[in-house]
Amino acid sequence: MSDGKELVRDAASVRWRKSTRSGPYSDNCVEIATIGVTVAVRDSLDPNGPVLQFSPDRWEAFVQDARLGRFDLP
Repeated sequence: MSDGKELVRDAASVRWRKSTRSGPYSDNCVEIATIGVTVAVRDSLDPNGPVLQFSPDRWEAFVQDARLGRFDLP
């Protein structure tokens, strides 16, 4: 994986996708993109802010856990 600087430089030129759970009037928007083999995640309201990086395996584990409701509040 990169030192982060390379990813941020590349992040401006990739196609970001907004979460399907984000509505047109929602302030809680997450965008993802694939940069090389890295899955990148950012806040759509702060496109120049921090970009989180995940390996494909870690991203898939997160998505699976979210689908199973493991992050739902009681």
